[in-house]
Amino acid sequence: MAFLKEELKKKDAVIMDEMKKEIDKAEKEDQQEAQVVEQETLTADEVTTEVNSEIETLKAELEQKQKDVLEHADRVKRLQADFDNFRRRTRQEKEELSTFVVQGLIKDLLPLLDNLERAISVESADETSLREGVSMIYKQFFAALEKNGLESIKAVGEKFDPNFHQAIMRVEDADKEDDIVAEELQKGYSVHGRVIRPSMVKVVAN
Repeated sequence: MAFLKEELKKKDAVIMDEMKKEIDKAEKEDQQEAQVVEQETLTADEVTTEVNSEIETLKAELEQKQKDVLEHADRVKRLQADFDNFRRRTRQEKEELSTFVVQGLIKDLLPLLDNLERAISVESADETSLREGVSMIYKQFFAALEKNGLESIKAVGEKFDPNFHQAIMRVEDADKEDDIVAEELQKGYSVHGRVIRPSMVKVVAN
């Protein structure tokens, strides 16, 4: 009987030892799982923090971009307004200058108008007096235009230049070189160096 009791105690001790090992193993696994969960929680928090930081950075960059766009648009509007003002002021100045030039030209031509009126009012005049009067009026007229920038273009004896001369016909002349203007059919003029009418000429072509 005592022997059976000893055997039972031994078996109970073995069972208790195995159960304790199982419990220890289970507790160890639970601790490991808890550590894993804790690590994963920390990692998730770190990711969330990093994502939030990136979002804040992107928001700041977007706000700066929007600010830059608004400033650029405002600068473009100011430049457009300045350009419109400049164009309007330039047009006004050109109109005023044009009016001033016309007024000056008309003022210079008034003496010519006076002389024409006097010539018309003369009831009788001989041919010489008439010629002298017309010559005087021509000189006054040309002087008034010359004062405002008019220049006659040199033609006869000059080498033909399509910028200043318009060839109407070609003629032979053994005494002159080719492309020399032999005769002027109509005077050409320029104003302040700009041709307003080329000379109509005959050009030598041997």
